[in-house]
Parts: sequence; C-alpha cells; structure tokens
Amino acid sequence: MIDANQVWDVDQAIQWVKQLAEFRPYWIEEPTSPDDILGHARISQALRPYNIGVATGEHGMNRILFKQMLQTNALQFCQIDACRLGGVNEILAVLLLAAKFHVPICPHGGGAGLSELVQHLSMIDFIVVSGTWENGITEYSDHLHEHFEDPCIIKNGRYVAPNKPGYSTQIKENSRQQYSFPNGPMWKIHS
Repeated sequence: MIDANQVWDVDQAIQWVKQLAEFRPYWIEEPTSPDDILGHARISQALRPYNIGVATGEHGMNRILFKQMLQTNALQFCQIDACRLGGVNEILAVLLLAAKFHVPICPHGGGAGLSELVQHLSMIDFIVVSGTWENGITEYSDHLHEHFEDPCIIKNGRYVAPNKPGYSTQIKENSRQQYSFPNGPMWKIHS
C-alpha cells in the first residue's frame, strides 16, 4: 500500500504509481484531491492494467461524494472515516452503496479514538451489509488507547468485539481532566 496523502495532481499520480508498479502495491491511497471524482476515475482507469487499486474516502463528508466515486469506478477500496462522514445514517448509506458496487469497505483508523470507532464499522459491514471479509482491511493505529474506558483490542491480527455497549469512545475521567482545554495540566506544561 502507498499513501500519497493528496500530494499529486492526476497526471503525477498516474506517472509515479506506474513507476512503482514493479513493487506490486495493493493500492494507492488518496493519490489526489479527495473531492476530485473524475481525477480519481482517471487514476483508477490508468492503474487497472497494473492491478493497483485506488483507496480513498477518508476525507469524504457525505454519501453523495461516495455515490459519485462508486458510479465512476473511481475507487476499489472505500475508506470511510467515522469522524468526518456525517453521522451513522451517512455511514450506513455508504456501506450499502459500496455493497451495491461490490467495493470493500476499509475504514480509516488514524487518530485518537478512531480505531475504537472503526471496529464497529467493520463489524456492522460484515454482519449486516456485505457478509464478507474478502478484500476488506480495517486500519489500526496503536496509540492513545490508554485514554478510553473500553479500548479496542487486537488479537491474531483482528479486532476483538467489545464487551460493553456503545461506540467504545468513552474517555476516562482522568484523561478528560488532564487534557481539558485550557485549564488541564497537560496544556500548562506546554505553554
């Protein structure tokens, strides 16, 4: 996998990834501006002969963007972000759209508490929508879990289903006090 983090224009993305094709990357993530639907479609089409997919969506704000990406074959891996996509209803709509277009969901998990959220997205997708783990990847970032009451757990390379209700994002009281802005002690250390 390669994450370009939106650094290239369309032609640059195609050129660079073609040069990296010999290394057989599974996908190029965020090759260009996240809302450039037709640009992503061009990149996807150009990389198809190299068997390199396009993964994007972590900056997608609503189902309309995802619908247009899916309709134009602009992505092969749908990276929803639970903190950016407009709520549970938008997430469910994108899960259903991706299933209709046979595109796997690969939730974006970078950031404080995001891994705690994405485990639920992947489970909902598997149990309720797609029914498969095929081609699905659930991102995991191994940091800041110590601040959550019910942090996500990974065993044998997979998320373990949480045993408490909710989204697993309840922050510990001590962490809230330590990092409360502007009076928390952690802010005073750095000021």
